[in-house]
Amino acid sequence: MKTLIIFDLDGTLLNTIADLAISTNYALEKCGFPTHDTEAYRFFIGNGINNLFMKVLPEGFKTSENILMIRQYFLEYYGAHNAELTVPYPGIPEILLHLQKAGFQLAVASNKYQQATEKLVKYFFPEIKFMAVFGQREGIPVKPDPTIVHDILSIAKVEKREVLYIGDSGVDMQTAQNAGVDACGVTWGFRTRSEMEEFSPAYFVDEATEILEILKA
Repeated sequence: MKTLIIFDLDGTLLNTIADLAISTNYALEKCGFPTHDTEAYRFFIGNGINNLFMKVLPEGFKTSENILMIRQYFLEYYGAHNAELTVPYPGIPEILLHLQKAGFQLAVASNKYQQATEKLVKYFFPEIKFMAVFGQREGIPVKPDPTIVHDILSIAKVEKREVLYIGDSGVDMQTAQNAGVDACGVTWGFRTRSEMEEFSPAYFVDEATEILEILKA
């Protein structure tokens, strides 16, 4: 029986792509680099912001100095505008509330930097009492390293067999695999089902309500 549900954030609980794209393009423009279409960010996002900046920089300019320069402008802009176009996916607030009332422990495991992860979760899901909200933290490796899941498990005090990890990307499915917990891929997010299938998740869902069916089974 599952008792702990761990959710990825970007592409799983929240559609954040527009605000991320606008903020990154703002930083690129400030630094004199070309920008990208919003749709392209579906494949740039997911491995932490430094990896995001590495992907969006032109060839020949992917240096640590340029990443730090873009990061400064990005954090400044995104910190002020990260909830303007971001929205929860259909059915997500209702499902979270249902799971909470049913007694499940809920947690967030994201590669978004910690401050923004906490802010967005608190802003969009104020009624939900997540037992842990972890983003990218200083000195902690990003997903697909399983440390973030292990840290949540140490707080929740549950066995791995009691955990369902829900995400929208190959990184998420690999994270669950590396942590030794069951994974569920959502098809409404940023990445493709075929990308997630490479890591053989136990489940796929096309709508948020289908999560309840998995847990009932």
